[in-house]
Amino acid sequence: MKVKDFLDLVLVILGIKQDDLVGFKLIHRVAKYLCPNYKLTWPELAWFYDKRLNSILAKFGEEYGFNAHRRLALQELLRLTENIEGDTAECGVYKGCGSYIILLSNMKSRFRRIHHIFDSFEGLSSPNPEKDGSYWRQSSLSIDEQTVKCILSDFHDVKYYKGWIPSRFGEVSSLTFSFVHIDVDLYEPTYESIRFFYDRMNAGGIIVCDDYGFLTCPGATAAIDEFLANKVEKMVRLPGGGGFFIKGVVTSL
Repeated sequence: MKVKDFLDLVLVILGIKQDDLVGFKLIHRVAKYLCPNYKLTWPELAWFYDKRLNSILAKFGEEYGFNAHRRLALQELLRLTENIEGDTAECGVYKGCGSYIILLSNMKSRFRRIHHIFDSFEGLSSPNPEKDGSYWRQSSLSIDEQTVKCILSDFHDVKYYKGWIPSRFGEVSSLTFSFVHIDVDLYEPTYESIRFFYDRMNAGGIIVCDDYGFLTCPGATAAIDEFLANKVEKMVRLPGGGGFFIKGVVTSL
């Protein structure tokens, strides 16, 4: 039996009518049995068909991946900082999609911004099992520096700092920032990143932690919450994963 014939039979058994949303209806019916805690979203969202965003996702092989919601959130949060003075930074670049979106936004800012990329380009450092759990392994998510530079070669206002966080932060200690994206998965580099950049954020600037709230990244979540414990800002969770805060904006728990 062909796959299509099998699916047609399943639709008949489940009583699902053939229409434009038939695939979603099938997924919805099956998901509540296979993944009962998974929260589906509406299939009619206009941003699913956003050509600009989809072209970015396709460039990084993410058009059918799990990162689309976070890429959209990053793109939209950057709009809030276009008129905030200061450079931008990313801690943990991986394949470069986050930095690509940030650099596109920087081109629209009325300020000339330099984007600073911090990465070991050797993957993750050694996780601390007590803080980071057992999901990640040393050297996971490794990417070659030249690969990232090639992907981002259309942009000129970008600098690279190869090394383990926070070893090269001192090279930008005199700068201020409007937007920082932290995506390093583990407790120690996450804590070092927010500790360094917090005082260098201009009012209205945004720090995003891509890993915040993920069960696979308990250390990253703990690092952010511990650092912000005595600060007026608190993390705002994003529905697709991750979180952010706006410097100087009082946020309740």
